[in-house]
Amino acid sequence: MASQGWLKLHSERVESALDRLLDSPQTIPHRLHEAMRYAARGGGKRIRPLLVYAAGQLGKSSSADQEQMLDAAAVAVECIHAYSLVHDDMPCMDDDDLRRGRPTVHKAFDEATALLVGDALQTRAFEVLATAPGDANQRLKMIACLAAASGSRGMAGGQAIDLESVGKKLDLPGLKQMHAMKTGALLSCAVELGGIAANLNAEQLAKLDQYSKALGLAFQIVDDVLDATADSQTLGKTAGKDAAANKPTYVTLMGLDYAQQQAKELQEIAMSSLDGFGIQAQALKDLALLVVNRGK
Repeated sequence: MASQGWLKLHSERVESALDRLLDSPQTIPHRLHEAMRYAARGGGKRIRPLLVYAAGQLGKSSSADQEQMLDAAAVAVECIHAYSLVHDDMPCMDDDDLRRGRPTVHKAFDEATALLVGDALQTRAFEVLATAPGDANQRLKMIACLAAASGSRGMAGGQAIDLESVGKKLDLPGLKQMHAMKTGALLSCAVELGGIAANLNAEQLAKLDQYSKALGLAFQIVDDVLDATADSQTLGKTAGKDAAANKPTYVTLMGLDYAQQQAKELQEIAMSSLDGFGIQAQALKDLALLVVNRGK
């Protein structure tokens, strides 16, 4: 499992960065900024920013600007993730009342505020990246990566396919494509953002891409398994929601045993992709174990 010391240190680091880079509730409009912080700082595993930091350790050198760029990337990817959860939970989409063990934003505030929270977190993500210290070309690459991962060919497109697939029969390739876009794209982007900050070369970034694609699919498969086997208190969100909504999942399509075996195989692919990096990749390997062993 992931080193508890490393996890604690970097979890605290992203919380501190979020606190620093998000506007305070004292900033006008007060209610919107309060709700943005409620959405972004309301707990969660912080897998995406942790992946940013873990990949950022692969570089040969480090500088103050590089560390601040990693903080900016971690905050940006978490803001995009938080915005997606706020919008996904709204009545016009998945219509959920519980997220991270607390009322969803549209329940804690209201639907109009939740819509604006998602919009504002998304734009804040790109503002944070654009104004980070360091090399302008690196920042541009990061912005392009995050935009592609969160747009119509990435996360938003995957959500569109998910909504269109309710009550329909998706085959396994279709399900993999949906999850590669909806969940995998942003996870892959988190790893790539860290790699860009670390000034990795094209060959190294290609290895990270193989790692992150396997990890992204494993992450979603484990989500499907937990949705079918865990309770709401354990999940921090409504259990059994996908089955109740008649959504296709790995468990409903291929069975629980197949899904669990697939997650294990993908974890092994992710781990082997990092062999050339040596001890610097230990945090990425630990996170792969953490993702697949969630709920155990």
